[in-house]
Amino acid sequence: MRILGVIPARYSSTRFPGKMLSPILGKPLVLWTYDGATEASLLDHTIIATDDERIVEAAERHGADVIITSPSCKNGMERTAEVAKKLHLYDIIINIQGDEPLINGKIIDSLVDDIVAHPEAGMATISTPISSERQWRNKDVVKVVTDKNGFALYFSRSPIPYRKNGSIAPQRHIGIYAYRWEDLLRISRIGVSPLEREEGLEQLRALEYGVKIHCKIIPEAAELVSVDREKDIRKVERKLRKK
Repeated sequence: MRILGVIPARYSSTRFPGKMLSPILGKPLVLWTYDGATEASLLDHTIIATDDERIVEAAERHGADVIITSPSCKNGMERTAEVAKKLHLYDIIINIQGDEPLINGKIIDSLVDDIVAHPEAGMATISTPISSERQWRNKDVVKVVTDKNGFALYFSRSPIPYRKNGSIAPQRHIGIYAYRWEDLLRISRIGVSPLEREEGLEQLRALEYGVKIHCKIIPEAAELVSVDREKDIRKVERKLRKK
């Protein structure tokens, strides 16, 4: 079984333009993600996928492999699928969002193990317990609700589930996905779905069309900081300095 890691990296982010090249302790954000991903022992290869020459230049200077993708890609999944079409010798594709600078090899290897362990899943992803009421209500923090077997029922920017009794611990979704090669290409060809458009969450396309997504709970992933806005850079730097 061959496994490919793809880091989709778009320059023109709506909330934080140019964030992929924003320096974190002197190194561009996307290269922190790349270095963390290359720690994974189960990835046969890792590639940065981008449509921007500035990111290409930074990646090549760093010694990272990079593929130029179409600017028409609507999200990271479609950018990852474009790479998978060109590199069709892989069985599983790991989409590692470029704005996860604290990602590490252990988390990626756990995700690979999870999709292998659940052959009925076309996709797998990870979640971690939400740490506070503020985080639960933050629209930048994506929440996930699963069934009793860990398969996703829904993802939302809204605070789900509604906590009538407070007996269910809400889960934060982390932006990293494992796909089976054929499922990734099938989902990418469908086009944007209504829920995906409404929530701005690419994984909802898969759910709307009946693809099963297994969620593995990894408590250590609570330490990850997704960079959605410029202020998140400072949070990442604080955690790196503590290390």
